[in-house]
Amino acid sequence: MGEEIRTGEVTPGIDYIAIENSREFRHLRNTRRSFVLPVVIIGLVWYIVYVLLASWATDFMSTRVIGYVNWAVVIGLAQIVTTFAITMWYVSFANRKIDPEATRIREQIEAEMGVAK
Repeated sequence: MGEEIRTGEVTPGIDYIAIENSREFRHLRNTRRSFVLPVVIIGLVWYIVYVLLASWATDFMSTRVIGYVNWAVVIGLAQIVTTFAITMWYVSFANRKIDPEATRIREQIEAEMGVAK
């Protein structure tokens, strides 16, 4: 069994279980998880609050803020802005913390396997 590397060649003999159990890979996985889980939970709670407000706080949600714009529209637009902000935050985090470590692990494996770049 093999895996295609960037060169498109099949590289037999990679011990994926050993890589997955390595200290470096576990650290990479924990780093990603320590960012993703709290952010996903906060994002879901924020979304559920919006749904609950829309369902049970209709008087509040229909209160006009400016002109014909009510709280439902303001909070709904904030949901969209939040989604983009979380995405940009994750991309920045991944570029700084996850990608360099993943690249280092991949390059180490390629060097051990003798894969040419």
